[in-house]
Amino acid sequence: MTVHPWDPTGAFRLLEDHGVDYVVIGGLAASLHGSTSVTDDTDVCYGRSDENLERLAGALAEMDARLRGVQDEVPFILDAKTLKAGQNFTFATEFGSLDCLGRPAGVEGFDELVRNAVWMDLSGVRVRVCSLADLISMKRAAGRPVDLRELEILGALEEEIDHRDREGGEPRDG
Repeated sequence: MTVHPWDPTGAFRLLEDHGVDYVVIGGLAASLHGSTSVTDDTDVCYGRSDENLERLAGALAEMDARLRGVQDEVPFILDAKTLKAGQNFTFATEFGSLDCLGRPAGVEGFDELVRNAVWMDLSGVRVRVCSLADLISMKRAAGRPVDLRELEILGALEEEIDHRDREGGEPRDG
């Protein structure tokens, strides 16, 4: 399988073109909130309605998504029915690695993430990004060493934002 360079903006443009309901989570969300950690994949939580699954399947097909971390011979039909039958998928796409999670650990799912999300601009594409509090909750629930290290950074960011808000600093774009 060909490895493509990481291009989250390209992936988001395609998701937007298809009208997919999603929220940016994971390392990219942490970076957008101000973390200095480096990531090389894109993680999203997607809405699970039948209509959104159809739109997501169309976007994934257009970005030539293939299951990542499995043998190429593994049969996989990328359609709304398959997406509905599963929850979390890891793909290699023409825009690099894209992980699509239906219900990330630490939160109730897409609806909760949308309620708390903030809008941010990523190279001219407006995307919904999970809240810092939800990101911290997901990292804590995942519990991997990399997530636990990131929790220290995110906790410091949260304290800085809380301090700035108490002191009457500039409001965040949301």
